[in-house]
Amino acid sequence: MQSPDLSLDDFISRFQLLRPQTRLGTQNQRQAAVLIPVVRRAKPGLLLTQRSPLLRKHAGQVAFPGGAVDSTDASLIAAALREAQEEVAIPPETVEILGVLPPVDSVTGFQVTPVVGIIPPDLHYHASVDEVSAVFEMPLAEALRLGRYHPLDIHRRGNSHRVWLSWYQHYFVWGMTAGIIRELALQIGETP
Repeated sequence: MQSPDLSLDDFISRFQLLRPQTRLGTQNQRQAAVLIPVVRRAKPGLLLTQRSPLLRKHAGQVAFPGGAVDSTDASLIAAALREAQEEVAIPPETVEILGVLPPVDSVTGFQVTPVVGIIPPDLHYHASVDEVSAVFEMPLAEALRLGRYHPLDIHRRGNSHRVWLSWYQHYFVWGMTAGIIRELALQIGETP
C-alpha cells in the first residue's frame, strides 16, 4: 500500500532507481507526448486538466497536458513542454525533467510518450480556453494508489484491450490517462 506521506524525494529516488518494465512495441507511428507534472510540495501533487467539452476528440476527458509532435519540436520532451505551455501556461524552463515512461498507443493513432517532470508549487495556471476547461491537482500519493483503478475490458473490431477507471472528487479519470498514472505507480514500485 502506498504511503499517504510519500515525499517528493522518495518519489524521485524510486522513479530514477527503478527501471520501467519493458513491454511489447507500440503499433502507432505518429508521435505525441504528454507532460506528467508533479507539483513540488512537502506532499507532492499531480497536475491534471479537463479537456474542453467543445473539442472534437476526447471532449471533457481528464488528461495530461500534451499533444502531437510538431516539426519545430526538437524532441518528444520539447513537444510535451511546448504543449504544457500552450495548454496551461507552464513555462518550460521551470520544469525539472526526471525522465520518460515507455510510450503507449492511443485509440486515435498516436504513439504517446509520457514525460515526467517536477514543477514549482507557485505557478499561476492559465488554461487555454480553446483546449482546457479545468486545471486541478490530485495528491500524488492518492494518484499512485493502485487500488483506486478498476479494470474494464473493451472488445472492439475483434480486439480486446483493458481500460482503467477511477474517480477523484467530481472528475472521472479513465482511459490512457488512468493507464499512464497506473504505470507510473508500478514504475515506482507499487504492487497491485
